[in-house]
Amino acid sequence: MDESSEASAVDRTRAPRPTRQWKPAPPRSVVGLASLAVLVAAAAVLSAVWTAGSIREALDSLSADTAWVNVGLYSVAALAMVLFVPAVKGLQTAIEARRLIRIDLAEARATTADAQEKSRLAIGYAVAFAIVLLFGLFLIANEIAVGKTFFDLGLIFETGALVASAFWVNVEIFMIAEVLVLVWGLLIAVARLAPGRAGAPIRLIATAYVDLFRGLPAIIAIYLVGFGLPLTDLPILRDMTPTMFAILALTLTYGAYVSEVYRSGIESVHWSQTAAARSLGFSHSQTLRYVVVPQAVRRIIPPLLNDFISLQKDTALVSVIGTVDAFNQAKIIASNHFNLSSVTTVAVLFVLITIPQARLVDKLIERDQKRMRAGG
Repeated sequence: MDESSEASAVDRTRAPRPTRQWKPAPPRSVVGLASLAVLVAAAAVLSAVWTAGSIREALDSLSADTAWVNVGLYSVAALAMVLFVPAVKGLQTAIEARRLIRIDLAEARATTADAQEKSRLAIGYAVAFAIVLLFGLFLIANEIAVGKTFFDLGLIFETGALVASAFWVNVEIFMIAEVLVLVWGLLIAVARLAPGRAGAPIRLIATAYVDLFRGLPAIIAIYLVGFGLPLTDLPILRDMTPTMFAILALTLTYGAYVSEVYRSGIESVHWSQTAAARSLGFSHSQTLRYVVVPQAVRRIIPPLLNDFISLQKDTALVSVIGTVDAFNQAKIIASNHFNLSSVTTVAVLFVLITIPQARLVDKLIERDQKRMRAGG
């Protein structure tokens, strides 16, 4: 073989291979997904119709007036029919994407993505609708036994004002306890960070306190404080009311949790901040007060709010020491009427004051994440 033939052979081996044009398979999976969405929507409509019939039969067996119920049932059925709109559009778009794949590849891809989005939207809403229907069936089970036990509207309206007035006791407890917990938790956190060998005993006591009350259930702490301290007959403690004992017990319990939140925030501040403050002549306490703690508090607001949400819910535990709060009042009503609808009222009140704070925590966390991504 001469040199020219060898060179041509080397060139052929080094020449780039022709790239195969990518041709996606027909979007049969998308057509199947869209068909599934149509079937799910149809199942949701049939379930709505069947559930509506079951509710009507249950009310007829109780000789109840179903005039206003029929309007609601028809509305639910009409809402279920709306699920067909994205499902059918998704199927039409999937068929169109299957046709376009041989004509315009880019347009076929965009149409396929649109079909997937519409089909998944229909399936997602149909599943959510099915969950709501299951809850409705749960309420009407056994001749509306569940609905009458937990959602007796007549009893709720009759006793709602009484339960709401007692709920102000819970509001008073957690508002005072939150202020005390903020101060007490910071003191414990600072004690756990006491510097040097001289601060070792203080750190040991603070650590023991945190370990004790973080491991102690809140209801036991309330019980011990609410019933134990009055038995001591000490001059100041014997004059305290059950509400004051409840505030003290919750402060001791949640002070341990909040102190750990403070400590994590303080330790997250970069050591150079402390070094710079000390180089300027600040003492340890001045460094904490003017440099470290202000930065730490800014970072721990979301977890602090989470602890306060838990504190608000745990105010219902003060009923064990005889405080007439909303839960205790609801239990009295429930024992008199053999119905738990008043307790449902308490649950609704707690949820109403908790959900806005939970959304606020989400917003604060989202804002902190945006600031961190921006380098702020």
